[in-house]
Formats: sequence, C-alpha cells, structure tokens
Amino acid sequence: MDFHNITFDVDDNVLELGLTVAAFVMRGLDNKPSTPEFDRYLEQETQRVLQHLSIEDIKKDPLLLGFRKLHERAGCSNRKNIAASENLLKFLLKTGHMTRVNLLVDIYNLVSLTSRLSLGAHDVELVGGNVHLRRTSGQEGFWPIGSGEPDSVKPGEYAYIDDDNDIICRLEVRQVEKTKVTLDTRECFYIIQGNSETSSDCLKTATENLIQLTRKFCGGEERILYKPW
Repeated sequence: MDFHNITFDVDDNVLELGLTVAAFVMRGLDNKPSTPEFDRYLEQETQRVLQHLSIEDIKKDPLLLGFRKLHERAGCSNRKNIAASENLLKFLLKTGHMTRVNLLVDIYNLVSLTSRLSLGAHDVELVGGNVHLRRTSGQEGFWPIGSGEPDSVKPGEYAYIDDDNDIICRLEVRQVEKTKVTLDTRECFYIIQGNSETSSDCLKTATENLIQLTRKFCGGEERILYKPW
C-alpha cells in the first residue's frame, strides 16, 4: 500500500507569529480501543506527570505561556481558546486520569501531556486533499469535534485547512468531526505544534516519541512532511 499523496505547507505570516510545527503521516496503522500493555504504560506516565503538576505550574510553565502569547499575537482570546496541552493537563490534575478515546488518540494525547506541546491526528482518508497552515479568511468550513453543528471562525486566526477549504484544526485548540480518528483509521496525518518558547530539540523529541509509541502499539510506518530541524 502506498502513502496517500498528501502534502503540508505553512504560510510565512503564521511562522512570523512565533508558531513552530512538525507534521508527518503514518500508514498501515492498527487502531484498537486499547491494550493491557498500553494501559500499564499510560498509568505509569500519567502518575509521573502528576507528581510535579499543580495549578501554579500550569500557570507559569514557559511552553504553556508561549501558547497564550501566540493567541494574543493572532488576536484570539485566551479565555475562550486554551491550547490542547493545557486542557489535558488541567483535566489530569482535576481527575487524576486522562480521557480515553482510542489507542491512536490516547497515544498522541499522552505525548502532549509529557511534552506540553499541542498534538493532533487526522484520518488521511477524510482529509480533502492537501493541508495548509495559514491565517483564516472567515469563509472556511468548520465543524468542531463533538459539536452538533458547524461553527464560524473570524478572519485572521491561524488554522490547518485542507484543499476543500475546511478547517481540520482551529489554532491548536479544536479538531473537527470531518477528520476525527476512529477504530477504522488506517492512515493518519499528525501535527506537533509549539510556539516561540519551543526549541527545535523539544519538537524533534516529541515527534520521535510519538512515532516510536505509535509504531510500538499500533504498528505503521511514517513519512515526514515538515520539520524545522
């Protein structure tokens, strides 16, 4: 089976905001609800994160502050738009566990927790062509994941947008119904996003960790689409 011919590009005016990103695809994936081996690994890693986690830590963490500054530069409210990694950490601190979806999603959410970067995955079969990280015009299609209806976006935000002019991820905050990963997903487009406080080494380590864990628990092989190192 060949990789889909999907490509990914980033507009300079998004990079000028201080955003940093890596992207790749993986094919031949075998998704499952979970496995006992991953359950044990997840418990071990989330407990390790919890040992040093507090509200004060979340408020002052440089990487999480970097996402808030990124939103401000893009003219987006930090009250309404919280980076995915910050939301995951707050939920973990409140409940003591991570929300479970399926193995592919749980793996990237765990890497997001441990790296504090914002990660996402999209079913390549459902992406409309290629993906472009650019500022929004306000005319894009946007159906947030978990929502019963489409929503609108204002001009000037940054988003991951496919050739159908549909947003697949708004900021690094909200993914969509269109490309959500299910148990039937066999090929994923992955995003690993940071900000001006994120070093290339940090982004590279998170990307390599995500690939390694996905291979271990779901199989597959990767093709890098974009990397800043």
